[in-house]
Amino acid sequence: MELHFLGTGTSQGIPVIGCGCPVCQSGDPSDRRLRCSVYITDGATRIVIDVGPDFRQQMLRAGIRALEGILVTHEHNDHVAGLDDIRPFNFYQDKRMKIYADSRVHSEIRRRYHYIFSEKSYPGRPAVELIDIRPLQPFLVNTLEVLPLEVWHGDLSILGFKIGPFAYITDAKELPDPTKDAVKGIPVLVLNALHIREHHSHLNLDQAITLAESLDAGHTFLTHISHDMGLSLPVQAALPDRISLASDELVVHG
Repeated sequence: MELHFLGTGTSQGIPVIGCGCPVCQSGDPSDRRLRCSVYITDGATRIVIDVGPDFRQQMLRAGIRALEGILVTHEHNDHVAGLDDIRPFNFYQDKRMKIYADSRVHSEIRRRYHYIFSEKSYPGRPAVELIDIRPLQPFLVNTLEVLPLEVWHGDLSILGFKIGPFAYITDAKELPDPTKDAVKGIPVLVLNALHIREHHSHLNLDQAITLAESLDAGHTFLTHISHDMGLSLPVQAALPDRISLASDELVVHG
């Protein structure tokens, strides 16, 4: 099984439009971050978690030509704004794209992408199959088992996912005890770390490190990173063992 980081940036990505800070002006590829998403493959099964506004660019950059499904953590724009770009997959695979999310997220998708669900069809519109999922109720994508996990993003309940040796948790501020129990000791943990300062709905760097160490993951990769984190190389050099900043296009084997 492989986990491919398609994007590791926060909602604005890095560089941020119009920003002259050292991170946004950096020539280091590790400081360039598209919006947060991963691609997981297991044999013939290929899934993506989240379809943000960089989805088309991410698919082209990674050379992805087929998908069995899309898992959605929550309805914020940096996680769903690329949904219209599933159309080539509809065409090449000649089937609807399965979208796995909770009922609240599906309601929001129906509202924002109302033309997908209109009774009046037209050639070329996206074709989707919305599949409701719930925390701690596993489901299959082909033969790949996925366990949804409840995560608190401020006061919003969203989803993380445990898939084989990987746990993917982004936009978290707090994990309920059942989620902690489900991922404790996981070989590979992906966890958000927005920046250095306190934030009302995201873990900052110190909080993410403390949480990762308490969960005793084999290795933790930090994602959903903003330009306020600082340059990647010095931040990485100060991190504890078994914790790393993720970077776009990083591939992890499990």
